[in-house]
Amino acid sequence: APSAMPTKNNRSSKSKKKSKEKKRKTENKTRKPQEGKERIPPPTHFPYFKDDYCPPECCALFSRVVQCSDKGVEQVPYGIPYNARYVLLMNNFISSIQLDLLSEYSSMELLSLSNNRLTDGAVEGSFEGIPALKRLYLDRNLLQSVPTDLPVSLEELRLDNNRLKMTSEAAWANCPGLFVLSLSRNSLGSGPESLPPGVLSPLRNLRTLNLDHNQLASVPLDLPLSIRELYLRGNRVEQFSRGVFNGMSGLLVLDLSANRLKNKGLPRDSFVNATHLESLNLEGNKLKRVPRTLPCSLKALNLEGNLISSIKKASFLNLNSLEHLGLGRNKIFKLDFQTFVIPDK
Repeated sequence: APSAMPTKNNRSSKSKKKSKEKKRKTENKTRKPQEGKERIPPPTHFPYFKDDYCPPECCALFSRVVQCSDKGVEQVPYGIPYNARYVLLMNNFISSIQLDLLSEYSSMELLSLSNNRLTDGAVEGSFEGIPALKRLYLDRNLLQSVPTDLPVSLEELRLDNNRLKMTSEAAWANCPGLFVLSLSRNSLGSGPESLPPGVLSPLRNLRTLNLDHNQLASVPLDLPLSIRELYLRGNRVEQFSRGVFNGMSGLLVLDLSANRLKNKGLPRDSFVNATHLESLNLEGNKLKRVPRTLPCSLKALNLEGNLISSIKKASFLNLNSLEHLGLGRNKIFKLDFQTFVIPDK
């Protein structure tokens, strides 16, 4: 018997089915993700690799630089080459460091663990065995105290955006060669023992100290005499203690902007020992007049955003080296004659 010919209804049914499948595939390719439901990639776990093999996810290996940032890892990956000099692990979910893992990297000079989930217990004992480490970045973590096992070779340490409330002299005993220390955006100054006088005295070679955005009510006493740049922006400083800059003749940059300074909180001899100060930022305080006896070495003076209403002729008389002066956002209505005439150098 002759085979039955497909009916019109069968052909129509098959055609509709193919059309639906094609439409579904097209929608899957072009459909936009729903707003507010951003897909978060699952954490990546690295297997163990041989000594000379870098994990594929960290394969940006140029001049011994290992780039493992933004990979979603929860621990320091195994398999990083032992000759790596710069290891970048920022923006991950690292909450612990395997004991003695980092001590095998004798050539490592920079280690960045910024923006992870490290706590005090997770980092204790992790760094002392890295003999060549010069720069250690631990900013944006969950640390409440300074690690006490910092390597002697360390030159730069960043601990910004943690939960530090206090620090002790013992924490700095192992790193006398530190040049740069950044402790901004913590809670230092919230208690009487938070930053006691002389707590940073072991740092005999410190050049730059950043204490921006803490809770300090005064400039810390007995800071290392080697400091060249001191940043205290966004604290609660209301006054200077007498002799706060004794012996700090090498201080070049001082930033006290966005504090609560008033003229009565600045003794006449506030800057008498800062004989080489070149940049002074007092923006955003509560000063009603230009401070007296400013260092004659100043090249830049920022007094913007204060409450200054008048300026006397002698205010800048001795500032023969001044090149930049900021007076915007004040309430100035009176200027003495020849206020800005400064004698030739």
